[in-house]
Amino acid sequence: MTPPKEKISALIIAYNEIGYIERCINSISFADEIIVVDSYSTDGTYEFLQNHPKVKVIQHPFSNFTLQKSFALKQASYDWILFLDADEVVSSELKSEIIDTVNGDMGHAAYWFYRKFMFQDSPLHFSGWQTDKNYRLFRKSKARFSDKKIVHETLVVDGTCGILKEKLTHYCYKNYEDYKAKMLKYGRLKAKEDFYRERRFSFLSLIFKPLWKFFNHYFLRLGILDGKNGITICYLNALSDLERYRELKKLEKKNELAYYLVMP
Repeated sequence: MTPPKEKISALIIAYNEIGYIERCINSISFADEIIVVDSYSTDGTYEFLQNHPKVKVIQHPFSNFTLQKSFALKQASYDWILFLDADEVVSSELKSEIIDTVNGDMGHAAYWFYRKFMFQDSPLHFSGWQTDKNYRLFRKSKARFSDKKIVHETLVVDGTCGILKEKLTHYCYKNYEDYKAKMLKYGRLKAKEDFYRERRFSFLSLIFKPLWKFFNHYFLRLGILDGKNGITICYLNALSDLERYRELKKLEKKNELAYYLVMP
C-alpha cells in the first residue's frame, strides 16, 4: 500500500455522536483532511472535535440530509471525497482498498460500498440489510447530491461507477431509544418529501405499508435469522413507515387549515 497520488477529503455530518465518531475518525486518519459538519450537538461531540488535531469542525443548522451533505461537500479542498456517517468505521482492509483505488484511478467517477451492520457489537446478517450499499468514495467534480431527496439522499454521478470488495462497518444500533428516534426522524423527513411531491395520504398506506415493511424484512429478507435483534430492527423500520404516513396526514391537515385561513 502506497500513499495516495491524489489527496482525499473525508467528510462527516454529525449530531450527538460522542462515543461513536471517535473510532470513525481514527479509522480515516489516512485522509488528507477530515471535515465534520456538526448540527449543534449537545453531548460533547462538538467540543471533542474542536480539540482533535486532525479535524476541522464546522457548525451548521440541520434542515435535511441532502442540504447538510451538500454543504459539507462545498467545504472539501480535494476532488476525491470519502463521505461517511459518524457511526461508520473503515477497516484496515478497506483502507488499503480505498488507497489502492485512488492510486489506480480506474476511471470511475464513484464507488459503491457494501456495509456490514452492527447491532451494538453484534453483526446483523439479514433483516433487509444484506444487500445494502451506498456511494462513499467519489470525485467531487463528477457528482452532486440530488435536490429531489431529503432523506436517504441520492448521489447523481456523471460517469461510470465501481464497487469496492471490502465492507464498511456501520454501527447502526446504539440502543433502543436512539434507533427509534432515528427511525421516527427518517419517517417525518420522508413525509415532507412526499408532501412536496404532492403524494396524497391514504389510510391503506398507513395500515398496510408498515405491515408490509415488517413482513418483508422479517420473513422475506430473513430477519427471523437474526433472532431477537432481527425482531427489534424490523419492528423499528416498520415504525418509520407508520410515522411517515402519520406525519403526511398532519402536513395535509395543516395545509388545508392554512388554505381556509387565507380565503376571503
